[in-house]
Amino acid sequence: MTEPKDPNPSNDEEEFDPLTDREDEAADDTVRLALHTKILIGLGVGAILGIGANTFSASNPAINEKVMWIAKYVSDPLGQVFLRMLFMVVVPLVFASLALGVAQLGDLKKLGRIGLKVMLYFLLVSAIAVMIGLSLVNTIRPGVGFSPEIQSQLMETFGKEAEQKGELAKSDQAFGVNTFVNIVPRNPIDAAAKTDMLAVIFFALVFGIALTLIPREKSEHVQKLLDGVGEVIIKIVGFAMQLAPFAVAALIFSTTARFGWGVLRSLLWYAICVLAGLAIHQFVVYSILVKIFARLNPLEFFRRITPVMITAFSTSSSNATLPTSIKAAEEELGVPPQIAGFVLPLGATMNMNGTALFEGVTCVFIAQVFGIHLGIGEQLVVVLLSVLMAVGAAGVPGGSIPLLMIVLSTIGVPPGGIAIILGVDRILDMSRTVPNVTGDLTCACFIARSEGVELMTSQAKG
Repeated sequence: MTEPKDPNPSNDEEEFDPLTDREDEAADDTVRLALHTKILIGLGVGAILGIGANTFSASNPAINEKVMWIAKYVSDPLGQVFLRMLFMVVVPLVFASLALGVAQLGDLKKLGRIGLKVMLYFLLVSAIAVMIGLSLVNTIRPGVGFSPEIQSQLMETFGKEAEQKGELAKSDQAFGVNTFVNIVPRNPIDAAAKTDMLAVIFFALVFGIALTLIPREKSEHVQKLLDGVGEVIIKIVGFAMQLAPFAVAALIFSTTARFGWGVLRSLLWYAICVLAGLAIHQFVVYSILVKIFARLNPLEFFRRITPVMITAFSTSSSNATLPTSIKAAEEELGVPPQIAGFVLPLGATMNMNGTALFEGVTCVFIAQVFGIHLGIGEQLVVVLLSVLMAVGAAGVPGGSIPLLMIVLSTIGVPPGGIAIILGVDRILDMSRTVPNVTGDLTCACFIARSEGVELMTSQAKG
């Protein structure tokens, strides 16, 4: 039961230094800003410059032409390089993390009972999170706040890509019976080349299950390879995140320079919508789950995991938070090491409740911005894809962005529209990591209780 610990968290903190600017070798930490601080500064600078440019160019065609030239040939390309660096790792990211996560279940006959409970819990809670997000975004409708002028400018900017995705929606790749048939790929390499992520996810799941059924001396070499691929991808995402302060400044400049305060007002409601959904899921849904399934006092539970929540918020990384999560589960919550070592590493890879909620809200929001109506059927697809894509998301800053673009593409919404929300994504990334790691801990408590373990906080329950 303790085997799944080995591939994951022993050196996470060291590996994630590029993403969090925690460079132990640097002696000048006093003058080194944290990455999230740099990104917030970039956000502020980009917004101020963009709003200023929009204000001064509104009544001066000559200045407006120069501003649009800068947006088209400077800020937009820089932002696109950042997006493409994230997008290019989608397929290896999903395959390596998902196949390795399934393989870490070990012997299916031995771990089948616990594994089934863990997976059902992950999927159910993620689905609840997405539905909370969809309820809020359909009620608040933050994307409808754009003026007709801004909507027309958005359609002009992304019109060609929207048409291409509209044609894709009419093809046999659109949602329907063929969607479920195409989940099983004829050629997984071809599916990867076409970024058919449902097919890639299915193949990764089957591949991971098969790894657990072959002799360990053979499977461990493949698992090490997958683990190595995952480490390489983390480094690549780290490279991309080093561009994030400049890319965020560039993207928010392009957006605000074109659309001014109207976009910011709409983004404010969008951010409020996401944060409200995360808060409801964190403090209402998890409190109910902890009380019912783990029979714990919710207030005591949250008090004991406060360091975990702070670490998650500050690093924006489920994987970087993993050592803190395991320590809290064992020492504060009384979860046995074998259960904590099994559930939490798996959860850091496969259980992204906050990310699923964020993806659901963002898909509908961007669809609203572009005037694309998503009916009940399409929104059910958003629920399904958000849950599945959250499973494949890496537990690193920015890890969900490339997968979100796949969800947008699948439902016929221009994936380039993701640039609209990147200006506020950093604070949302920090916030959604908190329910991601909290969900892992609630699952560990549930599994421990279901296996007859008397948890530490049960003594304090009300």
